[in-house]
Amino acid sequence: MKKLLVVDDEEEIREFLKAFFEEREFEVITASSGKEAIEKLAQVQPQVVLLDVHMPGMDGLTVLKKIKEQHPDIKVIMVTALETQDKIEEAMRFGADNYITKPLSLEYLEKDVQDKITLLAQKSQR
Repeated sequence: MKKLLVVDDEEEIREFLKAFFEEREFEVITASSGKEAIEKLAQVQPQVVLLDVHMPGMDGLTVLKKIKEQHPDIKVIMVTALETQDKIEEAMRFGADNYITKPLSLEYLEKDVQDKITLLAQKSQR
């Protein structure tokens, strides 16, 4: 089954994305903080993580670094309301697979997540 971890400090966004992707037959796990995301990562082993950039405590860029250190094959899509070129470049340097701004285009987001899962499946078949 396709697994997705949604990390956002805003409950409405987590629940909305969970419902959206569950309708598309994903197993969706949510985390409300960077610390919770890191804890769940080892347990659930998602293929893709949707990761908010701006969160209290451990911010998304710190979480991204930890994910890529511990699980380099997991695809990480950064999500933020504030787009700054510096943050985008920093996220890409740390290994982000994409950077999407809110409000989200659900059609684009769904396609991007599906593409990342397809790439992982092709890679594992080699």
